Amino acid sequence: MTDAEGDPVPRQQQTTIAVTGHLDLTERAVPLVRAALDELLKPYAGDAGPLVGVSCIAKGADTVFAEAVLAAGGRLVVVVPSRDYRRGVVEPEHGGSYDRLSAAAEEVVVLPYETADREAYEAANAVLVQRADRLVAVWDGAPPTGMGGGTADAVVAARAAGIPVDVVWPEGAARGG
Repeated sequence: MTDAEGDPVPRQQQTTIAVTGHLDLTERAVPLVRAALDELLKPYAGDAGPLVGVSCIAKGADTVFAEAVLAAGGRLVVVVPSRDYRRGVVEPEHGGSYDRLSAAAEEVVVLPYETADREAYEAANAVLVQRADRLVAVWDGAPPTGMGGGTADAVVAARAAGIPVDVVWPEGAARGG
């Protein structure tokens, strides 16, 4: 691409932002989180440069983030923790969103695990951190549970790798039971 004088126009730097977050956002929290994510993604959207969002598109934060990335004109990369994830883990009420976001993704990475278990989730977190320039954590700040593969675990891994972490937990956000 060239400008009016025929000089090359520098390409915008691609920014890859991965997400980790809670599955159990309350119904009231979802629009609060979405508004916060829309605001956070603004500097990376449109003419600011190519935005790539990386998400496991689990219910809750992952899905809200993926929808915000697409609304901002970004490209979506989906990381599927295991071969049985859609069939064995995705709840029926989330299936439509999961399928729609999978279809909208530029790339779907299915990890080589048969079952969605701790090892598969830890590997998915590792892929998120490996691909990210930044990590967005829709996170209430609770420490790791020791189960592995959770939101706090991804935050710890990203920080250890020197990846900047943006915590999103707007006032009024809450987790359900």
